[in-house]
Amino acid sequence: MKSKARITAIGTHVPQKIMLNEDLEKMVETNDEWIVQRTGIKERRIAGNEEYASHLAFKAIENMIGNNHKDLQDVDCIIVATTTPDYAFPSVACQIQSHFNIPCTGAFDLNATCAGFTYALHLANNLITAEAHRKILVVATETLSKVTDYTDRTTCILFGDGAGAMLVEYDQENPSFLASHIGTNGEGGIHVYRTTFATTMDDKPLSDTGKMVQNGREVYKWAARTIPLGIQELLSKAQLNSEDINWFIPHSANLRMVESICEKSGFPIEKTLTSMKNFGNTSSASIPLALHLGIKEGKIKDGDTLLLYGFGAGLTHLGLVLSWKQN
Repeated sequence: MKSKARITAIGTHVPQKIMLNEDLEKMVETNDEWIVQRTGIKERRIAGNEEYASHLAFKAIENMIGNNHKDLQDVDCIIVATTTPDYAFPSVACQIQSHFNIPCTGAFDLNATCAGFTYALHLANNLITAEAHRKILVVATETLSKVTDYTDRTTCILFGDGAGAMLVEYDQENPSFLASHIGTNGEGGIHVYRTTFATTMDDKPLSDTGKMVQNGREVYKWAARTIPLGIQELLSKAQLNSEDINWFIPHSANLRMVESICEKSGFPIEKTLTSMKNFGNTSSASIPLALHLGIKEGKIKDGDTLLLYGFGAGLTHLGLVLSWKQN
């Protein structure tokens, strides 16, 4: 079914506090050169002790409103992608409804980890195309620093905090969404997880600290193998070649993983937008942060064709081809 949805606005926000690689040198056995060489990350933003996912979301939405002169009063659905909500419930989406006093809207959170933003956009497109909704606020917001184990030198160097927001509206004449591809490999769930109640997975014991645990080598192997195949399928659905894509915007997991995916998919790194250098791996927020940076730097222009690809814990992934028609 041809899309009837268009992305009409974007905004982002990151916390003020900066954690440099040099700061991590004081916490674990590591150094700036080692971190940059393996991840491409120089610094990341860290939420304050009393600063949570909802607060970052509010700021990203305010940034979106200010940049695009948009009104939220006719938003009829709020979808929030997050793995680090303030509470188990109520949802961050409900907090957003209350904070902005949106009068008549549905509101819910979804958890697809680092693929959360593309999942939320995919869902928004389909809800609008089915004419169940006409104006959906999509938000990705993460405070990963609160669930990072800063004694684990293999993971603590990666993660940061941030948020992004978009409006998706009914527009039958100028839709943004050209194609999508989705996939899951649940057997790989044990390679990256955070416990709540259960302490085993498939009868295998888990680290029950409530902090993120990641087998980086296995996640890397899965992404380097799976995402290029997903990109091929996505381009086939869109009836496009890699040369037709103006900008590739993958989840900013780490630079080495992105470089491997680019090499296998035929995307030059010069045409790839990431956000990990200054913000680290921000899970679901990494793609909107990279996209918004591309706009502010004058790289992304109206009429460009973008390929967004989220992937992460689950293991799950979802890619989108977009025609960027914000104005």
